[in-house]
Formats: sequence, C-alpha cells, structure tokens
Amino acid sequence: MITEEKVKALLADMESDLIERTTSIKESKLGPAVCALSNDFPNHKQAGYILLGVGDDGRLAGMTWTDEALQAIGNVKTNGNVLPQPSLVVSPIFKFPEGEVVVVQVTPSPYPPVRYDGRCWIRIGPRRDRATVEEEKILVERRTSYAKTYDLVPALGATIEDLAIEFFKLTYLPSAIDKDTLRENGRNIEQQLASLRFFDLKENCPTNAGILMFGLNPEFHLPGSYIQYIKFKGEEMTSEVDFEKKFSGALITELKIIDDFIKNNILKERPVKRDSFQEETIRNYPFWALRELLMNAIIHRNYESNSPIYIYEFSNRIEILNPGGLYGDVNTQNFPNASDYRNVVISEALKTLGYVNRFNYGVIRAIDELIKNGNPKPDFDLTLGTKFKVSISINPSW
Repeated sequence: MITEEKVKALLADMESDLIERTTSIKESKLGPAVCALSNDFPNHKQAGYILLGVGDDGRLAGMTWTDEALQAIGNVKTNGNVLPQPSLVVSPIFKFPEGEVVVVQVTPSPYPPVRYDGRCWIRIGPRRDRATVEEEKILVERRTSYAKTYDLVPALGATIEDLAIEFFKLTYLPSAIDKDTLRENGRNIEQQLASLRFFDLKENCPTNAGILMFGLNPEFHLPGSYIQYIKFKGEEMTSEVDFEKKFSGALITELKIIDDFIKNNILKERPVKRDSFQEETIRNYPFWALRELLMNAIIHRNYESNSPIYIYEFSNRIEILNPGGLYGDVNTQNFPNASDYRNVVISEALKTLGYVNRFNYGVIRAIDELIKNGNPKPDFDLTLGTKFKVSISINPSW
C-alpha cells in the first residue's frame, strides 16, 4: 500500500530514474511511461512510480481527480495497448494544500521487452525514449535469463556425432564425476552428457554448451564462437598488424592452447638491476590477470552474437572485447563485487577443468595481480551496452 509518507518521499526525490512526473492522463503519455518502467532497462529490479498531478520541476500542479479519471488511469493496464500486460497499482487520491496527487506503481515485467502500441520504450536516467535494436536485444536476453541460459538451449540440427566424445569421456568426465560413481555408472553416453547438461534428451541433440565444449566444429552451429587475436605494432588500430591468430575449436582443447599462447607469445620478462645491484625480473603483464580476464570473457560472452571475442595487443596495452554487456543482477554500481552467469554450464565446466578457481572472484583477482605486478588497474568500459571491454595497460617499468 502506498502511504502518504511514501508519496512525500517520492515528491522530494528529484534524482531517481524510477520516478516520472506528469500532469496528463492521456494514454499517449501514460502508455509509454508504464512501458518504460515495466522494461526496467537499468535493471534496478524495483518498482517505478508515475506521479500524476506533479510538474517536471517537482511542484504540485493544483489538480483535482475524479473517479472517472482514476478509471481511465487503470485502463492502461487492461486495454491491451501495453503488452505483455503490465503489473501496476493505482493509489487513492492524496490531498495536499498545493493540489491532489495520484501515484501509479509499476512493477518490472519478467517478460521484457514490453511494448506500448507495438513500440518498446525504456528509461535511462532522465531520458525516456524508444529502445534501439541493440537495447531491445538486451531486454530479450534478460527475458531468457528468467527461464534458462542460452548454453542450456538445445542445438537443434546437431547430433551426437558432432561432438568429440573421447575428449568428454577421457578428459572431462573424470574431472566432473567421482571415481566410484563412474565405476557404477550404467548410463549410455547420451545420458552421461545430459547429466552434465551437454545433451538434451527431449530433443535428442547436444545443447549449445555441448557444442561449445566438445564440438568438432563449433563455428558451424554458433558462428561467433571463436576468439580473434590481433597484435598491432603501434598504439592504435590504424597501426600495422604484426600478427593474427584465431582460436575456433572446442573449448576442451582450445583453453589449453590459449593458456600456452599467452605464456609463449604475449608475456615477456627481463631482468633489471636495482640500487643494490641485485637483479629483479619484471614482466609486461602478469599471466594470471590476463588469464582471468579472458576466462571472464569466455564465461560471460553472449554466444547468440555472431561477433567473436577480440584480443587486441597494442604496444602499450591489451584490450579484450566480447559481445554481451553486464548481465542479470550485475550493474554498474555493484560491478565487480557482484556476479551473475549468462552461461551457467560453461561457467561450471571451466571450474571443473580448473580454469576458474572461485566464482565471483576472477575480476577481483585480476585487479590484484595487476597491482602486484606494477601495472595500473584495468579500465572497464561498462557503457557499451551490448559489449564488455577491458583495457590492461603495460607495466610502466617495462
């Protein structure tokens, strides 16, 4: 129930992007407002409020409300112009000396994108506008997250013959299942894969996670499922390209190849003499930091995108860019101290194989390793929406 104290608090809060003020009850005004708060694009996971009878400056407009007006407001929920149907509560009339106020409380929809008259509206800060194609993709992905993650979706058209079964049986299975259980295991290979969520028994095909981890040709089924490394001679992309390499096989084998590539091709070290004439080894980058940030990209990338993960090495920094922005419960305020998993099976698989030591710790550990090595803290660009970018500057002593 919305109380008078709550209304006073909402009237006093001029900063929140969860509050919209208006003096109009026209559906052309209320519909987009309800739609935007239902979509909850900033992912606050909190109710939003429309204050009716209040100007943009926060002042009461001296309005009075009738029962017919309240009914018209409530019709926004039921007339079918906002779909899926929004969840909203219309308050009683609150009377103040400066005028009457009605509050519409809008609950975020679990089924975004919500549309008004076929258009998707979102609210970011003070701005309410129609969502772009990329912004709608974020909402669609969020809806999927309420059901099950993309790596659990069956890879329709693939068969068990598309998987490197020997790698699963000899490399992964012993790491994922204890020896006693394996000895007693009477399940066929499809059941074994399904028990670890790499196979969908209902559809009789691998899941996307199965294709990514053990696929003979993952790119055929998921075109963007590779990592592109490019080394530039200078500090900009306009510099001459020095070397390129593509990692496109199953993760069960590519992860080891990527580890070795980082150690043998990116990391450099040399001895330097200090004031005491003792030699000290300095490194351009710490191995664990690069590894953790790359594993983070593999775990959290959006595999629905046809864009790969990019690793750009410049003369003064390394940039890792992957499709898929912040996900689920993670937002710009709680990153990197909060975590949510876009690909729960891939996350679990990398933990099983030892490439992830602890969940919700990789980025924090990478920052710590960089500082210990003498590198600046990494720069995370969280403003790209559908992409995630981190820049790792070289050790200044190098």
